[in-house]
Amino acid sequence: MSSLKFDNVTLKFGGITALNNVSFEVKPKSLYAIIGPNGAGKTSIFNCISGIYRPTEGDVSFGENNIKDLRPDQVADLGIARTFQNIELFENMTVLDNILIGAHRHLNYGPISSLLYTKKTRKSELAARKIAEEIIDFLEIEQFRYSYILSLPYGVQKRVEIGRALALNPEVLLLDEPAAGMNNEETEDIARFIIDIHEEMGKTIILVDHDMNMVMDIAEEVMVLNFGEKLAEGRPEEIVKDSKVIDAYLGVS
Repeated sequence: MSSLKFDNVTLKFGGITALNNVSFEVKPKSLYAIIGPNGAGKTSIFNCISGIYRPTEGDVSFGENNIKDLRPDQVADLGIARTFQNIELFENMTVLDNILIGAHRHLNYGPISSLLYTKKTRKSELAARKIAEEIIDFLEIEQFRYSYILSLPYGVQKRVEIGRALALNPEVLLLDEPAAGMNNEETEDIARFIIDIHEEMGKTIILVDHDMNMVMDIAEEVMVLNFGEKLAEGRPEEIVKDSKVIDAYLGVS
């Protein structure tokens, strides 16, 4: 298992500094949360990790690998998967097909084998189907297996997106606001699944969310960002008492 490290990362877009000298380390099999007001730079961190953005300064490493200059597919091959703040599923495909897309990393055949539908191809596709079915059962979305994404409730779509990321069998799972837009019942469900993924599957999870109650209930360690800078880091019970954090969220301490 590998640690994920942010080392003095700065990210600039012209004259705008999205991240300013941010450093942190996420240990293997931990549940780490990143919080902060809108525009604090939380999703920018995910984009730097997953290869969508390249830091202006600093390094991003995963184990022995420096990943700051890697493409998203290369980052995924190392064992890092993510979900998105805005759902990025294929709406005109079924739940099963969307999750199978995430299992592409496990397919082991080329275009000729696919064209001829060889034994190797069939075996590989059956293995991917098994992975997808196990994830569908785990996330309790069996009844929606053959439903098209555009016909599903928002909360179910969020689960499907997590399922697609899990189909890569990642070591690290980046969850970008998994509870955004959900009611209390849906938030409780998604929190339960995050805990199960962490504890039963042994995944390292980095979570970004605005739901402070959920974050403080399930996270083992929390980092607070404000205007692209690291404001505080520590255990949830420490963070909620930090005067700088209270100022950033409420304007008063």
